[in-house]
Amino acid sequence: MSILSRFKDIMASNINALLDKAENPEKMIDQYMRNLQSDLGKVKAETASVMAEEQRSKRALDECVKEIEKMQTYAVKALEADNEADARKFLEKKATLTSQQAELQSAYSLASSNALRMREMHDKLVSDIGELEARRTMIKGKMAVAKTQERLNKIGSSITGANDSVSAFGRMEEKVNKALDEANAMAELNANPKDNIDDLMTKYDTDTGVDDELAALKAKMKNKED
Repeated sequence: MSILSRFKDIMASNINALLDKAENPEKMIDQYMRNLQSDLGKVKAETASVMAEEQRSKRALDECVKEIEKMQTYAVKALEADNEADARKFLEKKATLTSQQAELQSAYSLASSNALRMREMHDKLVSDIGELEARRTMIKGKMAVAKTQERLNKIGSSITGANDSVSAFGRMEEKVNKALDEANAMAELNANPKDNIDDLMTKYDTDTGVDDELAALKAKMKNKED
C-alpha cells in the first residue's frame, strides 16, 4: 500500500506551489508526470495481483460450497441405503467443510473489498493523470507566453536605453551648435573694424566708358538714316 500512500501524498500536495519553487517548472512538470506514470504501472501490477487473489478466494469458496453440497447428497444416499454410519461420516465431513466455508467467505469478502479499493484507486489515478496531462499542456502554454513576455520586456529595456542614447545625442548636438554659434559670434567681434569710406566712394564712381560708347553708336546710326 506504500505506492498508494505516495500517490495520495503527491495528489494532495499543491503542485503549483512546488512548481513556483522550481528553477525550471517545465522540467519539474515532466518529472512529476514520469513519476506518476511509473506509479501507475506499479498500481496496475498491484491491482492485478489483488484481483487475482479475489478470484482465487472466490474459487476456493465455490469449491468448498460444492463439497458441502456433495457431502449432503452422499449423506442422503447413505441413509437411503440404510447405512447410517456412512451417512454420519458424510455429515461430519460436511460440518468440517462448513467451518472452512466461514473462513473462506471471510477471506473472499476481504479480498473482494481490497480488489474494489484497488480498482477505484487505479481508476482515480488514471483520471488524475489525464487531468494533469491537460494541465501540463496549459501550464506549458502559459510558460511559453511568459517567456515571450520576458523577451519583450528585455527588448523594451533595450529600446528605452536606445531612446536615452538618442536623447543624449540630441543634447550633445545642441551643445555643439551652441558652441559653434558662440565661436562665430566671437570671431565676428574679434574681426578688424571695416573702413566704410571705400564703399562710399564706389557709390559715386561711375563707369562712363559704356555711356560714351553708347552715345557714339547712336550718333553713327543717326548718320546712316540721314
